[in-house]
Amino acid sequence: MGMLINIDNGGTLTDVCVLKDNNFYSTKTLTTPYDLSKCFFDGLKIVSKEVYGQEDITRLLAEAENIRYSTTQGTNAIVERKGPKLGMVINKNNDNLIKLMQEKDPDLFTFLVADRVEEIDLADLNDEELATETATTITRLTASGANRIVVCFDNEDATKCESQFKRIAFDNYPRHLLGAVPMLFASELAEDISGNRRGWTALVNSFLHPAMESFLYNAENCLREYRTKNPLLIFRNDGDASRVAKTIALRTYSSGPRGGMEGVKEFSKQYSLNNVVSMDIGGTTTDIGQVINSHVSESRHGNVEGVPISFGLCEISSPGVGGSSILSVNGKNIQVGPESVGAVPGPASFGRGGKESTMTDVNLLMGLLDPKTFFGGGLKLDIDRARAAIDQNIASQLGITSDEALIKLRDAYDAKVSYELTEFAKVSDETVLLAFGGAGPMSACGVADKSGIETIFIPKTAAVFSAYGIGSCDIGQSYSAVLKKFDNETLEVAYNNLAEKAQRDMFAEGYSAGEYDISAQIVGFKGTDETAHELTGKAIFPKALSNSDAAILEFSARKKLRVDSNKKVKISQSSVATKSSVRSIFGDNQEWNDLPVYEVNKMKSGNHSIGPAVIEDEYFTCLVRPGWKFVVTELGDICLTKGVK
Repeated sequence: MGMLINIDNGGTLTDVCVLKDNNFYSTKTLTTPYDLSKCFFDGLKIVSKEVYGQEDITRLLAEAENIRYSTTQGTNAIVERKGPKLGMVINKNNDNLIKLMQEKDPDLFTFLVADRVEEIDLADLNDEELATETATTITRLTASGANRIVVCFDNEDATKCESQFKRIAFDNYPRHLLGAVPMLFASELAEDISGNRRGWTALVNSFLHPAMESFLYNAENCLREYRTKNPLLIFRNDGDASRVAKTIALRTYSSGPRGGMEGVKEFSKQYSLNNVVSMDIGGTTTDIGQVINSHVSESRHGNVEGVPISFGLCEISSPGVGGSSILSVNGKNIQVGPESVGAVPGPASFGRGGKESTMTDVNLLMGLLDPKTFFGGGLKLDIDRARAAIDQNIASQLGITSDEALIKLRDAYDAKVSYELTEFAKVSDETVLLAFGGAGPMSACGVADKSGIETIFIPKTAAVFSAYGIGSCDIGQSYSAVLKKFDNETLEVAYNNLAEKAQRDMFAEGYSAGEYDISAQIVGFKGTDETAHELTGKAIFPKALSNSDAAILEFSARKKLRVDSNKKVKISQSSVATKSSVRSIFGDNQEWNDLPVYEVNKMKSGNHSIGPAVIEDEYFTCLVRPGWKFVVTELGDICLTKGVK
């Protein structure tokens, strides 16, 4: 396969990595929330210089086989409450649906919909009466401020009723008219036995859609001007990718963390690791996940900001702890996050007007960050501003020295991350910590010590690991259908309908029938229990599920973009690593200690040494604490072990 470009747009930083002829290139750029296309193309320009020795984005994009992109824009839009006003149409006498939805998150429901809810009864009305009732309903919603409408009926004939409303609505408000209000029909977005989940899925998707559509189509149009070979692929939160025109906005929610988990899954296969806890410390959050036996855990029905949706989501905990999290004093205790200074104004040391204390400032003052080479030399750090922030916000509040404050802040930060990690993940004797993100390696040993973990891996791609993980995805589409009857005829009709949808969508992706793999399963629900039955060959309803309360057919189509490698990576010691320099680091003894610095790109497979030491890459720094040792693996990753293990 030719050159691959992966881009992970985060809240603070945007990561870009390029895979070309078995070579790996990467860069980071500050996220520009006011215009995401700026950081998108800034990153491509910078990385083109890494690839060719001079900036040549035109050549880079012309040679790229695939460009895969994940973005936090959807996540940020919900958190920041930036989006359109929605109206909602439900079937008459169905107040229970609204009550259920409001119970989950009354504030979010009020923000999205407020009182812009209309009931309509389609029964016992002729076409003329239906047309009048539909027009009146839409007019009332738009007059109350709704600029997008969600239609969600919750009854046995929900799909049929929504289709009827759609036909009448579009007859009266054709979509080609300038004033036509966009409408989303919940049953077309997701089939689900729960009207509550379908309603929330439709509302959140409608809220995210406009901004996502505008930016992604704009980015794709800009890429076309560079004559790219293939359409921009959007990485989704189900682990697959699709072109912009075939991507549901809600599927982009939390896609960046899912990219990291896909990378963890592939990493665990390479090293034959059975229990991996991942820790991706970024600027705003720490994403914590777990991969057991090369399997990424996923909830069949995910949650978005606390509300249930019909789509599955990867099981990840994302506490507000990151390099830009605000460190403050609460009483006599250190509080870590959840508020963050983000990229703008950023930590005090960024010199952009930030006055809050952050872990980035602490690491700078402890000597772990080089103010001249931080962020690849693209962002100079101001030690004086960092110290002033620590003195004013922490030391003076606690009545301690600046040096004492540094140790307290570091320990509080490590303890907070460790607490979140052990609350989420199952830690055992065989658990391995995989630390990545720009700040993950820095705290790896401290967090592992507090969590009872004795083996750590730091990928050589740690700084852009989520972007790297996106590269393992395939092109795919997933569908579901509620089975009204538990018999072969009903199943066959549903199966054929989903297969036709898949054929249309995969053709739009550029693949004909037979060029992609399909899989299907029936999920039966009995009370709170779920039972899945894989369908192979002819579609026959399994007798084992005949007593289910409800059943859903799940269908997926997937085109593999790469061949899995069964090669296992070797880890063995050869020669002692050669230090590149010495750096003075502030330690637990509250004294400055000269530690050896080992540069990742200068070490070879088998190189090893012991802590305390510093391992440094252009975009990440790893502090090897006393009592830990490290070795460089066959692939250039770093394996750290505690004691004599």
